[in-house]
Amino acid sequence: MKGKRFLYDRLCVNVLAKDPHNSKEIYEATEGHVIVGVLSADYDRAEEAVEAMREFDEAIDGAVSVGLGAGDPTQSEKVVEILRTYHPEHVNQVFTGVGASRAALNQRDTWINALVQPTGIVGSVNIATGPASSKSEGAVVSVETAIKMVKDMGGNSLKFFPMKGLETRSEYKALAEICAKHNFALEPTGGIDLNNFGEIIEIALEAGVPKVIPHVYSSIIDKETKKTKMEDIIQIYEIMKEIGKKHT
Repeated sequence: MKGKRFLYDRLCVNVLAKDPHNSKEIYEATEGHVIVGVLSADYDRAEEAVEAMREFDEAIDGAVSVGLGAGDPTQSEKVVEILRTYHPEHVNQVFTGVGASRAALNQRDTWINALVQPTGIVGSVNIATGPASSKSEGAVVSVETAIKMVKDMGGNSLKFFPMKGLETRSEYKALAEICAKHNFALEPTGGIDLNNFGEIIEIALEAGVPKVIPHVYSSIIDKETKKTKMEDIIQIYEIMKEIGKKHT
């Protein structure tokens, strides 16, 4: 990812957009400190997804995040296929898809996250988030081990999903502290809205996480127009500036 995506070199927000025009509005309102998710699940074939992603790419100076769609493990292979012909700035992947994604890209510039799930055990995460492994009983490992495995596969961050807003606060706080200890990025995802957004990024920055990319999706989408609401984006960006400045 381009360094300019991160406000105060630490904060970037990941949101959805209905179309390239909506994405451009978002991009301008956040002064480029955003990556816009385009979901592979919205397209039947990888070729269709690539065509659409390139349209978004042109509208927002390449700030595209290839998404799975609610962490859907069945989309993992399609994302890999997309990456063979399109190199976005940011990729969402299940834990087991990180290595294949990096190999498909054959470069280190694109940012890849690895989806890990809460377990109810502070200091541990479930890494069985792939197409086959997600159907198993799970694979609970320490956050430290998960980070080292992601590094081995060429990934850049842990995506903590579904965190259910602040319902998993204790797990999330410990996760942030361990990410900070290992100088590793964190992407809190699931149940984030205008009411808890500030506290969620505050916890991560206070812990010392070097780069934080919160994902704010359905809570800021207009149910009728399907567009991400600009008034909410503006509020989110104001919160980012206020809290981010405290931790510069």
